Amino acid sequence: MAQDSGIESIREINKSVEKIYNEIAKVIIGQGPVIEQVLISLFCNGHSLIIGVPGLAKTMLVNTIAQIVDLTFNRIQFTPDLMPSDITGTEVIEEDRTTGKRNFRFVKGPLFANVILADEINRAPPKTQSALLQAMQEYKVTYAGATYPLPTPFFVLATQNPIEQEGTYPLPEAQLDRFMFTINIGYPEKTEEIEIVKTTTSAYQADLKKVIGADEFINLQKIIRRIPVGDEIIERTVALVGQTRPENKSAPEIVKKYVAWGAGPRASQYLILGAKAKAALDGRFSPNLDDVRYVCHPVLRHRIITNFAAEAEGIRSDHIIDELLKNFL
Repeated sequence: MAQDSGIESIREINKSVEKIYNEIAKVIIGQGPVIEQVLISLFCNGHSLIIGVPGLAKTMLVNTIAQIVDLTFNRIQFTPDLMPSDITGTEVIEEDRTTGKRNFRFVKGPLFANVILADEINRAPPKTQSALLQAMQEYKVTYAGATYPLPTPFFVLATQNPIEQEGTYPLPEAQLDRFMFTINIGYPEKTEEIEIVKTTTSAYQADLKKVIGADEFINLQKIIRRIPVGDEIIERTVALVGQTRPENKSAPEIVKKYVAWGAGPRASQYLILGAKAKAALDGRFSPNLDDVRYVCHPVLRHRIITNFAAEAEGIRSDHIIDELLKNFL
């Protein structure tokens, strides 16, 4: 794209993001990096898995975003008895009163919305996870041999509780790989928590306004795709991802010792896309290596599968990413 049109496009993204931030701030106090990472994934048309202990406003954040973007929204509470048809939809028999003929009609399930909040996603059984996997990857649902396209844009924002494991099903690596980001949400700062308590125990009611619609959202996604990236940045990003693989001769010792499986090509794609979106959100025309660094942890932490030795010694994927990034710049 031409330089002038590119600058105008970046300004357009900045205006939209500023409106979104202003509305979110009416409800969510603090959590700036988490909000930014969620927005980056949405502008890249990616899904996000948000992990944090109860009470940190994970569900509220997704609800708020759904209210301020003019997109359809459904919340699905995942439970151990949730069946695939409960989320995809099912067929019902209808009788034509004039002819007496009976026909099957597909009734769409809650997956048929632009924004899906998959609450406590790891509580659903594997069969239901498989149904969600197709929706996340192919943006369509298959039932009884027929395929139904999902609305666009389509995002899955899932939440997961990291401390309660009873009655949960670990997400398979194939499904984890469909998430662009895994976002860790931590406790608020003391000053933020004081403000949270003041706000939530008063009569304050936020008046949220819709600031961006589906067509504008899709246009912003196209703008981010058109942002140019230097060949050197792409080459170094691909090299970084390659170093997460223990069979790679250039992989550092920490990877060879503690990693069972490294990240695949989808990680490289999401790192570059995420860097583009980060640059755009900051008002810059092209991403740099710092933008790649910024999105490394959310992109890679669920794609680096550690082994038993790492588990025994308390080595997590974030530690390995930290070591890889020391030589990235």
